[in-house]
Amino acid sequence: MTNDYIRPDQGRPRQNDSARNATALLTASLLLALASSAAAQDATQSNAAPAPATNAKNLQAVIVTGTRMQNRTDSSSLSPIDVVPASALQNTGTTELSTALARLIPSLNFPRPAATDATDSQRPATLRGLAPDEVLVLVDGKRWHSGAMVNVDGTIGRGSAPVDLNTIPMSAIDHIEVLRDGASAQYGSDAIAGVINIILKHGAQGGSVELDSGRYQRGGGKQWQGSANVGIPLNGDKGWLRFTLDDGHQDPTNHGGVDVRYPQLGEKQVFGDPTVSEHNLFLNSQYDITHDIQFYAFGSYHFRNGISDELYRNPFGYPSSIKSSLDALYPDGYQPLLQSRSTDQQLVAGVRGTTGGGWRWDVSANYGGNRVSLDTLHTANYAYLHDFGQTPTSFFDGIVSTAQQLVDVDIAKDFNLGWLPNPVTVAFGGEYQRNTYQIKAGDPSSYYVGASGLTGNAQGFGGYSPVNVGSWSRSDVAQYVSLETNLTDKLGTSFAVRHEDYNDFGNTVSGALAGRYDFTDRFALRASVSSGFRAPSLAQEDYSQIGSAYLTPSSAGPGIAPGIYQTGLLPVSNPVAQLLGAQALRPERSHNYTVGAVFNPIDPLTLTFDLYQINIYNRIVLSSTLSGLNRPIVVDYLAANGITDVAYSSAQYFTNAVNTRTQGGDLVGSFRANLGGGVLDSTLSYNYNRTQVTHVAANPAQLDALGLQLQRVTYRDIKGLLANSTPRSKLILNENYALGHWAFNGNLTRYGSFTAYSNSSYLLNQTYSPQWVLDVAGSYNLENWTFMLGVNNATNSYPDKTIAANNNDGTIPYSNFSPAGFNGRYYYTKVIYHW
Repeated sequence: MTNDYIRPDQGRPRQNDSARNATALLTASLLLALASSAAAQDATQSNAAPAPATNAKNLQAVIVTGTRMQNRTDSSSLSPIDVVPASALQNTGTTELSTALARLIPSLNFPRPAATDATDSQRPATLRGLAPDEVLVLVDGKRWHSGAMVNVDGTIGRGSAPVDLNTIPMSAIDHIEVLRDGASAQYGSDAIAGVINIILKHGAQGGSVELDSGRYQRGGGKQWQGSANVGIPLNGDKGWLRFTLDDGHQDPTNHGGVDVRYPQLGEKQVFGDPTVSEHNLFLNSQYDITHDIQFYAFGSYHFRNGISDELYRNPFGYPSSIKSSLDALYPDGYQPLLQSRSTDQQLVAGVRGTTGGGWRWDVSANYGGNRVSLDTLHTANYAYLHDFGQTPTSFFDGIVSTAQQLVDVDIAKDFNLGWLPNPVTVAFGGEYQRNTYQIKAGDPSSYYVGASGLTGNAQGFGGYSPVNVGSWSRSDVAQYVSLETNLTDKLGTSFAVRHEDYNDFGNTVSGALAGRYDFTDRFALRASVSSGFRAPSLAQEDYSQIGSAYLTPSSAGPGIAPGIYQTGLLPVSNPVAQLLGAQALRPERSHNYTVGAVFNPIDPLTLTFDLYQINIYNRIVLSSTLSGLNRPIVVDYLAANGITDVAYSSAQYFTNAVNTRTQGGDLVGSFRANLGGGVLDSTLSYNYNRTQVTHVAANPAQLDALGLQLQRVTYRDIKGLLANSTPRSKLILNENYALGHWAFNGNLTRYGSFTAYSNSSYLLNQTYSPQWVLDVAGSYNLENWTFMLGVNNATNSYPDKTIAANNNDGTIPYSNFSPAGFNGRYYYTKVIYHW
């Protein structure tokens, strides 16, 4: 991790230089020994907290996440929390916020899947191995909107529609607070794994202009980004406006292989990061209405144009009836492209103040949404080509969109009670939230099927048809109350409870209790217990991707009537899905337990260690595909229940199918000393995380009666996507050395092993070896200028190649589960002008 992490000021006398140098060498050896031990266990991950490169000790960082107190610091927090400053993000060498956090937070992973539709350009991040939508994202304490696309491919985060962190420009960020504990009692839905609170830059002073560029050693991937962050005073010192502009582009990477069946074709499959162009405007403002009342507003507009590669279609697989037409169109085969044009908008505005009696209040309105327009390019519709003698080569597939509207009222006051030595912070408030979700159909040619028996729909990604479209909404009203105080000078406690009432699934109540006892000024124990929940998203309740296929008499099979059959993902409200066992989705519920220690044995060294367990009940997953729906017994059953106008061959739906238990630990050690005339910061951070499926729901009774077996969750999901396809361990060792105008950073990360599971046979399971990745960078500061050169993955490390049985005939040589990706060494440079 980078050494720019904010660390607490222990407030001790400083050691002399010789003692500090000796301590530096001793502690560096200790951290290296811990790293070696952790690697040997293959169970390592953690969070780091380096400090700015100065000889002065850091001031304690006042936190705002997980607390309503005004003077709570990261060093005195009742729950584990990491404070990541902008300088740490910058030192990672990436322009993607999710990637930067994954290089700094051991319990956070951000794999780079490829050939997985729009997931390529809207990749999900995970915290503590849980689903991407089981972590809450806030910006300046306000809920950020989620994405509209549902991840339905077989990648990490399958079935989720989470927040896209990469829509938030890093140049607008002052620091980030990552709360590694359940917080539904404070914030509501989604805060099961934790909370990521992004704190924006404030004030009129200062600004920067930055240009970044880089490329991978092989496989393409050249990229650049320009950004500017500027503050402007309003009416003297009464207010300010800050705006951030970001503009960037990245070329695709390619690490595909040759199809071993047709080596004469050469390398045709493009497999890697998509082509992405992004434009971003972010505004943040504040104005003093009176001395005690402020108006504030912040918002963003982000546009991303991503083009992802689908699977290559070789010319030897063309259907015989249209082969001559396809040969004329694509003589060497073709690879469809999925273009996703994503627009994100958010606006938060509010008024806050303090009364003469000490009451702090905040009233705000919040709107945010994501709209994704999809097109399939460089492709064909075989059924359309057969029936009309020609086919479009590009198709408009439709639009998915989501939005949220919130109104929040938050009130707090510190009460001095005579029978307690310290004030009690009482906070309470309420929230109204409305969510909407919409699907619009694509061009008819994008989902055309016909009656020829040839594959219909656009190859690569079929369009949304009228059967998929609709608009849905729901509302929620919430109330909360929290109490927090230091009962003695050594014992701090907090309690919170929150009630929510959703108009679709009803009520839920969450509670949290936390405490910390400081035995001495150098050693403390802390613990927390909480209950939480995650409401099913409207995307999970209502998203559908239903295609059609025409079965001819020869292809239908014995006893199956020829005709058009639908197949795909059904919403749980669909009558056919309900007849096949689907039920209205219930909220996921969780119990979180955390216990840890904070130890400051000597002034320059701080150690934290936290153990946790997260039990989640009724987890929402995407079921396996239920086949055989065109058998006469099923057709008769559906007809008897009024389904006579449509026939299905297969289907799947979302279901509250599993309970899971996640157990793990976080270790963070940070050390600072003057060394050789400069300042050395060392940080060792480690996380071990293990998730197990403890219960799987039984087969629906309706299907038992029909002799059908619905695998609510597959073997691959139970063992892999919900458990072992994310590394159980991750270790980060960071060294940062500042000397005069120079600064040098080295970041060594060890990703533990992970396993990709096959639904076909356990013999095809593959466990991938641990991977070490070294990032190095150096910078020179000249007055207002900073010049940086860096190399990420300096040793050009790659994950294991996928075994032949699972690599799509050699065309996809690497796993989509690889936590470090598979792009290899990356060179970059930054030039920054700041004032």
